[in-house]
Amino acid sequence: MIAANLTAALFAAEEGGTTTPHSWLPENFEIIWGGLASVLVFAALWKFAIPALRKALVERSAKIQREIDASGTALVEARAAATQIRASKGDLQAERNRILAEADATAERVLTDGRARIAAEAAEADAKATADIGVAQSRAQAELQADVAAIAAAATEQVVQGSLDDATHQRLIEDFITKVGAGR
Repeated sequence: MIAANLTAALFAAEEGGTTTPHSWLPENFEIIWGGLASVLVFAALWKFAIPALRKALVERSAKIQREIDASGTALVEARAAATQIRASKGDLQAERNRILAEADATAERVLTDGRARIAAEAAEADAKATADIGVAQSRAQAELQADVAAIAAAATEQVVQGSLDDATHQRLIEDFITKVGAGR
């Protein structure tokens, strides 16, 4: 590759091309125009790019500072919220204990009321059962008396019919009619 460049430079020198006096330094007009162009570029950079770069760095620094301040504020708020939550947690335990005590009292009251109601219902059921037993006993006694009376009447009729003759029977009927007529 180097040999190809040297060969191209030799052919250019033989054909009347321009060559530089030194292999490392360019021509003088290239140094002048290149230097002026470099100065213009550096001046433009100094005038436009450096202030924009400074402004961008200042804005970036301000943005970072705002974020640091915001994070500090958020940290303070988070710590305050944590403190409040811890305080509320203590309040929650007290509230839990209060609610449990209230529930125990309510359960005891309901249990006492239930026992009293059941005792009253039991007494009422006992009284009703006693009354029902009395009614059933009276009814059974009345039925028994009616049955005994019916059996006694039937037996009496059998005995009377067997021992009465027609004349006695006729006289008993007439006495009954007389008593009924006199009772009016």
